[in-house]
Amino acid sequence: MAKVSINIATGNIQQEETIVGIDLGTTNSLIAIVRQDEQRPIALRDVDGLALVPSIVHFDQYGNATVGTAAKELLVAEPERTIYSVKRLMGKAYNDLGDHAGFFAYKVIDDNTESLVKIQVGDRFYSPIELSSFILKELKHRAEHILKTGVSKAVITVPAYFNDAQRQATRDAGRLAGLDVLRIVNEPTAASLAYGLGVKPEEEKTIAVYDLGGGTFDVSVLKITNGIFEVLSTNGDTYLGGDDMDKALAVYWQQQLGISDAALQADKSLTQQLRVTAEEAKKHLSNNETYEGNINGRAVSVSRAQFNALIQPLIDRTITSCANALKDAGLTTAQIDAVVMVGGSTRVPLVKESIRNFFGKELHDKLDPDEVVALGAAVQADILAGNNTEMLLLDITPLSLGIETMGGLMDVLIPRNSKIPNKAGRQYTTQKDGQSGMRISVYQGERDLVQDNRKLAEFNLTNIPAMPAGLPKVEVSFLIDADGILKVSATELRSGVAQSIEVKPQYGLTDEEVEKMLLDSLTHAKEDIGTRALVEASTEATQMLDVTEKFLSKNRGLLSEEEVNTTLGRMQALREAINAKDKDRIQHETELLNEASRPYAERVMDAALKDAMKGKKVI
Repeated sequence: MAKVSINIATGNIQQEETIVGIDLGTTNSLIAIVRQDEQRPIALRDVDGLALVPSIVHFDQYGNATVGTAAKELLVAEPERTIYSVKRLMGKAYNDLGDHAGFFAYKVIDDNTESLVKIQVGDRFYSPIELSSFILKELKHRAEHILKTGVSKAVITVPAYFNDAQRQATRDAGRLAGLDVLRIVNEPTAASLAYGLGVKPEEEKTIAVYDLGGGTFDVSVLKITNGIFEVLSTNGDTYLGGDDMDKALAVYWQQQLGISDAALQADKSLTQQLRVTAEEAKKHLSNNETYEGNINGRAVSVSRAQFNALIQPLIDRTITSCANALKDAGLTTAQIDAVVMVGGSTRVPLVKESIRNFFGKELHDKLDPDEVVALGAAVQADILAGNNTEMLLLDITPLSLGIETMGGLMDVLIPRNSKIPNKAGRQYTTQKDGQSGMRISVYQGERDLVQDNRKLAEFNLTNIPAMPAGLPKVEVSFLIDADGILKVSATELRSGVAQSIEVKPQYGLTDEEVEKMLLDSLTHAKEDIGTRALVEASTEATQMLDVTEKFLSKNRGLLSEEEVNTTLGRMQALREAINAKDKDRIQHETELLNEASRPYAERVMDAALKDAMKGKKVI
């Protein structure tokens, strides 16, 4: 087994192998390295010269996964088995998707608005973490094939607006793919590094990074001072991108061909054919004035002028976001030193023209916009490897810090390799009605179960006012100061009840112990994340059973005998699935119980609302 040599003070990793930079994108993903002989970042290409791997996973009827171009070719033929844009689902609950749930041709499960989304393919249930890990695994295999050496360490990029849950989900996906994720880097920071902005220690610049990808748009305003990147503001739209340009053109053709919405709903393959043809037309129009093609044997065409008219409202929305980002940063366009263009959709001529006019500056657009983020990730990886000593690397946390949650799971608040000083917070709630106390157990390590990590401290938050389960809001905060001292505090936000504890710096671990914990986390990644998924599914199912049992005891008289018997049968099946410790079966039975109870739950709720409104005027 290979050893990992780490300098805890700097986070430098002794170079025994190549550390790769990965852009895990909504539409495409890719991997890059810094070539030591040329001291420049390059994207790794396959035998056909292609760097991009479509972020698409297809499952056959036996559950075997295919990733990339081969999977993309099955989008039209088998849409319900072909998963795309999974990045949009990372760290999200179904509730977060809102009206956008219909965007996905595959089945996104709505069983509990508070729990993280799951994707159903046949009888299997997948989390966005698992799906992303398939893409990362494909990138890892590609890199190993091209480089003819093992690859186990990576820097992965995420949008600047990603929250803690989304960043942790990305780390978990990397770990499940067999990658030690050394750093999660903001995409605008990576793009800036690729253009050499912020590489020189004495450099001071304020830059805007305009990132229009396939499914998302964001603009970030960064201040670079002495090699440190500070995000001054970020703005954008997580449901605006090249996909929407395709959609605008698809709707235009749909109307021309007289295809009804009902016909598209009934024929998912026709929907995908419209989408794929529109994407082809968009790319063609970047270098040509007209496009001609066919859909279901019927001719379609569009000119660049017509296409520009269709997408102008979308580009206007990105301009509004740019203006808002500048306003939030307290800056004008004149105070921006450079504008960096990122994302494949910035190839559209109207996009470049509009952004050039808005900022009044020439654009940094010479590097391939699909590759620029991965190239920057490779630059960051090179810094972590200790090969680039020009850039400042701040002190970091050697291992992740978190607390124990339901089922003995480790919930990471501050991931390893986070810069010091640092702070993070997250809200939790009670499990039982009237619960007056909560034990806060602090752990250090990379495993999914706290029993495999190192316990640092524990304290009790007491005197929480008696409330129904789920109502108290307990905020747990971690603060690491410049000396590495960790302060953990817990506050019940409704009552103000608070408690805190301090933990000494470095937490008493030698370099060898840190190395062992890191290696263990990679060795056991698959079983750990499988265990976490089972615990989460069982916990969610148990909560569903409790809620349903309470509902039945309170409203049994409002239900038919058939409804009661069906529900009791489904509850029993779910209990048996929990006892069998089968994740997919548990999630399947949870979904069936949810479907069985939803109709009468809505009926009872409607009746209760009507009773409440009787005799009251609505103004």
